[in-house]
Amino acid sequence: MIDIFLEWAGDLGVGSTGDLALVSGPDTTNQRVYRRLLTNPGDYIWQLNYGGGLAQFVGTPADAADIESVVRSQLALESAVAASPSPQVSASVADPANGYVVASITYSDVSSGSSVQLAVSAR
Repeated sequence: MIDIFLEWAGDLGVGSTGDLALVSGPDTTNQRVYRRLLTNPGDYIWQLNYGGGLAQFVGTPADAADIESVVRSQLALESAVAASPSPQVSASVADPANGYVVASITYSDVSSGSSVQLAVSAR
């Protein structure tokens, strides 16, 4: 399946011919992982239980273990992320006074077999 190129907190990409840009390779999996982690359960009307809803942690006391748990469980559900080797996830509270959390994610892309590293941060 071909995906449209979309950066979170950005806009749809435009291709060289003026059409919507398409995404391929590891960027496809990255987009799918970000979409899964950031979509609130119940917001995707075709699969109401889809999404990790990481935004639910904004405005609450930072809990790195809870964030790690959500990320791990959502990566296990994402078909583009290889189950073996298992994804590595670590979250840490970088600034406890302001609730700044950084999550480091390493997983293997099913389509390419390559190892991918993502860093997700939230305040």
